[in-house]
Formats: sequence, structure tokens, C-alpha cells
Amino acid sequence: MLENLKPHKIIILLVLVIGLFYGVFAFDLDRSDFIKLISLYGTLFFLSYKLLQLNKGRFWVLAGIGVLFRLIFIGVLPNLSQDFYRFIWDGRLVFQGVNPYLFTPENLLNNLSTALEATRGATVNQAQELYNGMGILNGIHYSNYPPINQLWFAIAALFAGKSILGSVIVLKVLIVLADIGILYFGRKLLKGLEQDPDKIFWYFLNPFIIIELTGNLHFESVMLFFLVWSLYLLQQQKWVGSAVVLGLSISVKLIPLLFLPLFFQWFANTYGSKKGFYNIFIFYLTTVATVVITFLPFYSPQFVSNFAETIGLWFQNFEFNASVYYVIRWIGFKIVGWNMIETIGKILPLIVITYIVLITFLRNNKSLKQLITVMLFSISFYYLLSTTIHPWYIATPLLLSIFTKYRFPIVWSFVILLSYSAYGVDGFSENLWLVALEYFIVIGYLFWEVKKEQLRKHLSENSPF
Repeated sequence: MLENLKPHKIIILLVLVIGLFYGVFAFDLDRSDFIKLISLYGTLFFLSYKLLQLNKGRFWVLAGIGVLFRLIFIGVLPNLSQDFYRFIWDGRLVFQGVNPYLFTPENLLNNLSTALEATRGATVNQAQELYNGMGILNGIHYSNYPPINQLWFAIAALFAGKSILGSVIVLKVLIVLADIGILYFGRKLLKGLEQDPDKIFWYFLNPFIIIELTGNLHFESVMLFFLVWSLYLLQQQKWVGSAVVLGLSISVKLIPLLFLPLFFQWFANTYGSKKGFYNIFIFYLTTVATVVITFLPFYSPQFVSNFAETIGLWFQNFEFNASVYYVIRWIGFKIVGWNMIETIGKILPLIVITYIVLITFLRNNKSLKQLITVMLFSISFYYLLSTTIHPWYIATPLLLSIFTKYRFPIVWSFVILLSYSAYGVDGFSENLWLVALEYFIVIGYLFWEVKKEQLRKHLSENSPF
């Protein structure tokens, strides 16, 4: 039947079917219904791949379809994550001039009189509803969201300070705009690197990105918008502007801090030793200064203590969907008989830092493409050694991979949703067999790609032509 339809009718039918599946995902899915979740997601992934095949070279068609799919999620609360409740809470504090890093939600609710005095009488609209929605882990800890993130939260409070759904809509609009920015600068960067600009749609039309970022309201898209903009400016030799924008990216999510050492070799190779050293010094100084300036309005000794304490929790207290860490944890149980996360969580970051320092000085990043490739492997190494890997984290390696020869993050963006099997009707319980399957596929595909690239280089170097 389909073979009798004209190509444009097939595309329209495909868009309608995909839109219908996104609608079911947005309006009729409970996180605990894992079979339905993974079935919908698998179908969306396959249909989106077919959509890309049928529309190769049609930039405006694919861009419009990508925006349309995102709009399906605009008017509905996220159903796979509750973090947005904390975003709204922080934003309503910031909008009233209250430092969100100095009080936990539990402090404000349980010590109302003290809190009102400390916050000059400021209150959080729908406080109890927001507290109940964000969950106990969010409620008892200080905010760990950097200042530029807090700015977006405050914008939601400005336009919808008394409506949770209204705040969600504002935040989702900001995320959609950030994704459009990624589409714009990502396409320009691909052209500058002499690559197929249509590759950007592996990000923009990826169901993982649409569901996790727009649908579930995660701000990786804003961080990545600034990151890809920074890389584009670097490609244009506008490295001072690149440093400022990179600082803004860090002030949305701290993760781009990992990339800072990796720029060293690129500057040395691009500008020569003497000028390169000077330029990289100014680049680092400008980036750090930008980050510091964004934090200054929130600075106090208590803020530094609270923020550092909260960040440390991710390494030494929380564990979810990990790979190498779970293997080490199992060995630790066998040797000492208890969970050694506090010790392991201190050692693994040191291993990551050592890896990044080594790759900074041992790998010769002559081109921007080589630099991005190193960034991809650095963030992937970090995540493979992390104690906690939420699905939306994979947005960073996914976007970076678009500018390289490697596709394992696309595979990861497909299998990462296996982690949602942990949220059952009877509560949270990870299925470690599914976690093992996820990383077996990802690491296996990664090794296959690395071996394939090594073979390609070997054949190229030994070719008689």
C-alpha cells in the first residue's frame, strides 16, 4: 500500500504517526510502565531514522518538523523526571532576591518563622506542592544549579510565578529556543569543518533529545547551545568571544570544566608556541572570569560550603545506572563486605583528571575536529567512571559526536532508556542485568568503532596510491 503513495504523502504520514507516538509519550505514559515506555521509544527511534533518510538535504523541512515535535510537549508536565519542581522553587526564590544556595526547601518549610526573617519575608508560591513534587532528595539538599541556570528559573517566575504548568511552559520554550540555537550554530560549524550539515539532525530529530530535554525539562540543551556556539567562534578564530561563551556554558552546567585543559594543544598548534601560550592564558583567564562574575551575586562563605557539599554528594553518595563503578562496587563487597562508594567516589574523579591531563599533552590536537574528538572521549571516559548517569547526561557526548567520525553516543542515546526500568510500580529498584546490557552494547560499539578507525588509518598510511 505504501509503495503506491507519492513520496511527499509518505513523509506526511510518517510525521503524523511520529507526532501521534510523541503525543502518547507526553500525555499517556507513566514512568513505571517500562514496557510501554521502551516500546514507544524504540518505535520513535526507528521512525525518526526513516524520516531522516527520506528528507536528506531538506534543511527547512527537517527543522520545521523538529520544532513541531517539540511543541507537542510544551503544554504538559514532565512525566519521567521531577527535577522541574526544584527549578521552579529556585526560580521563585531568585525572583524575590533570595539566594537559593543558602536554604534547602525543607529548611524553609519546617522553620517558617526563621526562614521568613532570613529571606526578608519572601515566600514561595505553591511551596508545599513544589516540595512534594521534587521528592525527598531534592528537598533536603542545597541547590546545585549554577547561576545562568538560576537565571532561566527566575524568568519562569517572572512570567508564571503562580502557576506550575505556566512555569513549565516558559522553561520549555527556553529549551526549544536553545535547541534551535544548537541547530543554527551546529550546522554552521559542520560547514566550517567541511562536513555534511545534515548531520546536525542526528541531534535535533533524535527522540532522546526531544523527550529528555524538551519533554522532561533538562537544561543540557542550554549548556550545549553555549558550548557549540563557543566552538563555532573558535573555528572562526574569535577565541576571546569563544572564552566568554564557554564560561556561560559552564555557568549553566559545570561539566564543560572538564574540557578546559584540552584546548591547550589546539592553541599551541594554531598560533605557535609563544603566541599560543599567550592566547591560551587569556582564553583561560576570560573563561574563568566569566564564570566567577556569574557567581558573584550569590557569593558568601556559606554559599561556597553549601555548593561544594552538594556537588560532592554526586561522587560519594548517589549511585544510578553506573558501569565501571558498579563492577568496582561489587568487588568491594566481596573484599570488605560493604559499599565503598565514599572511597571509590573520591578515587574515580582523580583517575578522570589524570586521563584528561595525559590526553591533553600526549595527543596532538592540530585541528578543531581533533579537539572535539578528544572532548568526546574525555566526557565519555568521565561518564563511564561516574557513580551516577542519568539519561539526559548523554546529550553532551551525543552532540559532540556529530562533529566526529564516531557514532557510539547515538547508540547510547537509544539504550540509555533501559535505565528507566528502575522506576517500577513498587518503587525504585535497578535491574542490573539491563544496566549490564546497556553498557555491553555501548562499550562494544565503541571498541568496534575505534578498531575500525585504526584499521582505516593503517590502510591509508600503507596505501601505494
